[in-house]
Amino acid sequence: MTGTDENSKDDHSGGSGPDDDRVLAAEYALGLLGAEETAAFETRLSREENLRAMYVAWEEDFVALTDAIAEVAPPVGVLQSVQTQLFGAPEKAPGIWARLGFGRIVLGGMLAAALALFVVLQTGVLTPSAPDLRAEIAAEDASLTVLAAWHEDAGELRLTRTTGQVAAGRAQELWLIEGDNAPVSLGVLPAAAEAVFQVDPTLAARLKGGVLAISDEPPGGSPTGAPTGAVLAVGQVSEV
Repeated sequence: MTGTDENSKDDHSGGSGPDDDRVLAAEYALGLLGAEETAAFETRLSREENLRAMYVAWEEDFVALTDAIAEVAPPVGVLQSVQTQLFGAPEKAPGIWARLGFGRIVLGGMLAAALALFVVLQTGVLTPSAPDLRAEIAAEDASLTVLAAWHEDAGELRLTRTTGQVAAGRAQELWLIEGDNAPVSLGVLPAAAEAVFQVDPTLAARLKGGVLAISDEPPGGSPTGAPTGAVLAVGQVSEV
């Protein structure tokens, strides 16, 4: 599932020329495409070099818009904990994601204030309502920080990137990890600072007490349905 904008109704998934593809790449980077359009675009993205170049160019342009956003310090020791668990038992590496055990991450006043500001400032796609759950998905060195707010009434996971960007020619994918269950993809993060992910009710029930993680993936996301790249950031989901 990927971020969608309910106001985007046009189906540009085919793309009839360079100009159409440029617009399509921009809409994808901003998370404005519907689920079917996104799937069609990602299929093309995996095989069309020119389309990938357009997408990367838009990503770089949009990411530059977030340069003035203040950094938020991530919890200490989270990434190191993940790396220890990932590489501490190499003989079990293929199944390590399903066995990740994270200590509870205490979100202090800084995160609470940041989330409050995030909700208040949103317009258009994001509505100013109080979240039911929240998480700070952060790298240990603060190179990547994404705030997540779950709004149960709308069935939406609202995200804002406060630090970091997507590497050129790569993608960042969001995963939900619940206990010993295998990680489940929630979608590919757009390069834009803000995004909304629609979450299926069955999957949404697993958010509480779960862990959100972001991995580095090829364009369009993991080709296997499971994480294939490095763990960039993690965060415990907690009640507000």
